[in-house]
Amino acid sequence: MLMLGFAGFLGLLKIVLMALAAFGLFDAAFRREDAFRAADKQNKVFWLVILAIALVVSYLFSILSILPIAGVVASIVYIVDVRPAVKQVSGGGGGWRGRRGGSSSDGPYGPYNGGR
Repeated sequence: MLMLGFAGFLGLLKIVLMALAAFGLFDAAFRREDAFRAADKQNKVFWLVILAIALVVSYLFSILSILPIAGVVASIVYIVDVRPAVKQVSGGGGGWRGRRGGSSSDGPYGPYNGGR
């Protein structure tokens, strides 16, 4: 009974780790390539390859081996370090969401009307 619960826990953990890698992969796929260079991080292709390998490894291998752990570390590094830097360089929203309203004449406190 205890082993069945442990196997269920490892299965849930495997799903969570795969979701973490998949989130990083899809987020990196929809970010602009020049934002990676502007943030002084590795290029977009590097992160796409690393996160894709992390996703495949977390699917194929047991959680208790070293390769999925390395994939989780890579996913966490992307989400905690690279993603915020790229998001800041690309103007906040960026990525797959694009701009949320507003215009190019908006200032920090609202629209600039030229003194009208």
